[in-house]
Amino acid sequence: MSKDDHDQTVRELTMVLLYLTGFRASKYAGPNDLTSWKGYDFDVLNELGEEELIFQGRNPSRTKSVSITEAGVEYAKAVLKKYGIPDRE
Repeated sequence: MSKDDHDQTVRELTMVLLYLTGFRASKYAGPNDLTSWKGYDFDVLNELGEEELIFQGRNPSRTKSVSITEAGVEYAKAVLKKYGIPDRE
């Protein structure tokens, strides 16, 4: 596996884990309003943030969680399908 393929796989699976472990932060959260703890490689999280798949807040180094954007939910669902992993719902 090339380094680029490895990095892409890590990015995809990190997004899937963020999605699968996501939770609704409040009872008023909508169906795509997911929050997840950021216990993953910060470089990967920063890349996902740059791609607007997650939002880390105004001070990313101070937050312990991320919000998964609507684009992030769709991306994660596509990766689940790619790897044959059942969806959370």
